[in-house]
Amino acid sequence: MNYEPIIGLEVHARLLTKSKLFSSDVNNFGGEPNTHISPVTLAHPGTLPFLNGKAIRQAVMLGLACESSIAPFLYFERKNYFYPDLPKGFQISQLKTPICSGGFVEIESDSGIRKIQLNRIHIEEDAGKSIHDIDKLDSLIDLNRAGTPLLEIVTEPVLFSAEEAFQFMAELRKLVRWLGICDGNMEEGSMRCDANISMRKKGESKLGTKVEVKNLNSFRFLRKAIEMEIKRQADELESGGRITRHTRSFDAEKGVTFAMRHKEEEDDYRYFPEPDLPPVVVTDDMLKEARENMPELPGILRKRFVVQYHLQPNEAAILSEEKEMAAYFERLANKTGDPRTAANWMLGTVKNYLNKQAVSMEEFPVSAERLADLLTMVKNGMVSHSVAALKIFPEMAQNQSESPDAIAQRLNLVQQSDVTLVTHYIEGALAQHPDKVKSYRNGKKGLLGFFMGEIMKQSKGRLNPEVAGKLLMEALNKKYEA
Repeated sequence: MNYEPIIGLEVHARLLTKSKLFSSDVNNFGGEPNTHISPVTLAHPGTLPFLNGKAIRQAVMLGLACESSIAPFLYFERKNYFYPDLPKGFQISQLKTPICSGGFVEIESDSGIRKIQLNRIHIEEDAGKSIHDIDKLDSLIDLNRAGTPLLEIVTEPVLFSAEEAFQFMAELRKLVRWLGICDGNMEEGSMRCDANISMRKKGESKLGTKVEVKNLNSFRFLRKAIEMEIKRQADELESGGRITRHTRSFDAEKGVTFAMRHKEEEDDYRYFPEPDLPPVVVTDDMLKEARENMPELPGILRKRFVVQYHLQPNEAAILSEEKEMAAYFERLANKTGDPRTAANWMLGTVKNYLNKQAVSMEEFPVSAERLADLLTMVKNGMVSHSVAALKIFPEMAQNQSESPDAIAQRLNLVQQSDVTLVTHYIEGALAQHPDKVKSYRNGKKGLLGFFMGEIMKQSKGRLNPEVAGKLLMEALNKKYEA
């Protein structure tokens, strides 16, 4: 292509507050339609908004995590437009005094680590929901979502591909979940994204005309919609056409974007200060509280895991994907005193279980203390790694009260280290294969594995392989004929 894409994102993240932004109505996903409402949500005459202070504190926390500037003084404005699912006829939002300005989110791109610059983070209320696929003749309105608190995170136009946009959304989702301010469930609308896409000739610095693709509510749709819109604009420009500023939507079934309406300008919304809300002062005490409550951030944690536990960067990245995963790993590493083994189990057996069962780390049924006991049994030679992973661990996941030692005893899985017993199995195996014993002593050292296999087969895997291996070598190296 003779053109390159320039992309900016506008991400809406629903905050995890108990009540809505300007009323005491419950802020929960789902419920029967139009049950999480009140006269305030419905904008009945005489009702007044009352600001949810927790939303302010959560916005401050995200701003600090992104190294944004926090506004010391801010106020809300009315953004006027009509939708059937917007009872007020306006949305309470922020324009001139966003609570956070600037900052960045780091992503892993083809060119290495990139800091994606943010333009702003501001607070606003959500609209309701129009439903078009239940009734054949009428659209239905559910106002449960109306008034729920949102953070709108707006990037600068500094993303250059659908993949970078995907990476940004993934990192932002991880961050808001890590901070505990948004659950990030895109399928429930907790996070949704609008993508502003423009094309410019390679080598030019001036931005092209942007087109906004609205309401992308999954990572797959985000990537696909941006790819399709880049192709559409490039084809239009290459054929001599012109891009006009407008809003589009994405048809997931057909895999194409389609025009919705002319793009509104800022003046079209007739912003003016919300007269029913006083200005908000962000005090030094609020900033101090946010910093004190800030968990160790994923980027810092990844670096610490590499230095403190001697993990590879890719291992540290996986173990810090979720706060619960990172905390579990640290408990396991400290309990066992063996970070390397703890990491191997987390990246292998534990991750496999989570993937197969389709559960999160929060739902993982084996405590770090019980798993540490199992790892200690392997380290002490009571059971082999394969027996621990394939036989004892599944039992632990099914039965949360039984200890790994009790499971091993019940299933007769404890490895035997008694020299007399091990020697008995070795002598039996050598007696059954005198020709192979002779071949081994004549230089075919590869037969050692054969004899170990025979011993383990006869003992049904219950011998300590370290003890068995040592005694087997001694027996095979004896200077007598079998």
